[in-house]
Amino acid sequence: MFLFIIHDTLIKLIVNDLSLLQILVFRAIVGSVFLILYLLYVKENIVFNSAYPFVAVFRGLSLFFGFLLFFISLSKIGLAEATSLYFVSPFFITIFSYFILKNEIGINRIFSIIVGFSGTLLIIKPDFTNINIYMTFPIITAFTYALSMTLAKKTSKKDSLFQQTFHIYIGSFIGGTVISALIYNSDINFNILDNLNNPWILNDIQTVIFILFIGVLGSLGIISLIAAYRIGSPLINAPAEYVHLIFAVILGFFIFDELPDFYSFIGITLIVASGI
Repeated sequence: MFLFIIHDTLIKLIVNDLSLLQILVFRAIVGSVFLILYLLYVKENIVFNSAYPFVAVFRGLSLFFGFLLFFISLSKIGLAEATSLYFVSPFFITIFSYFILKNEIGINRIFSIIVGFSGTLLIIKPDFTNINIYMTFPIITAFTYALSMTLAKKTSKKDSLFQQTFHIYIGSFIGGTVISALIYNSDINFNILDNLNNPWILNDIQTVIFILFIGVLGSLGIISLIAAYRIGSPLINAPAEYVHLIFAVILGFFIFDELPDFYSFIGITLIVASGI
């Protein structure tokens, strides 16, 4: 979680100056290299294909677009707010588990969803005459993440965890390069997604190394998460992910001079409590 929040903080620092698409493509390349080296180290087979090709394509591209929106939101709203809104993903997972995996939902989980949703409203504080569209981006990210993880469970009998991770990296690489090519070869101007209009920087070695470093942080975070869930119980690991929120509040305050207001703090507390 510490690696992930440093990763997010660095992206928030540079998202207005560098190409977000370049960051995501480079992160996918670095992640794929790390994963290949890891599989070679543990003597696992390196497999890129899928027994469910359409699901794999959908998962890869939906996660790419979801996290693209999340990183754009970091340039418009506070780090703690964006992170806490993303953590509504367990509620979406619960709902998708019911409809896709046919898992039963008890009264406790229904109550948790209601509490978590209440916390989300306290953070967003919706004013329907002036809606902050960027507040919805982390929620869309949570939606795509939850759907992806549910589909990962659905396809886990034939596609390994490492195959599924490769599909995410491939989706990010393809999505980032295709959109970049479309922007470069046309006069498309994204208004609310203005960060996508920034050009790629390949002739500045310091910038390239910095972007690669972000990719390394993200990759090490993912490998650590995979290792944690392979070794320990998901029931213990999942609540520990909320440490991410604590880091987000601390770094948001000291680096960006951001401090959630009283209602946002209550909302964050409700989201964490209901998730646990």
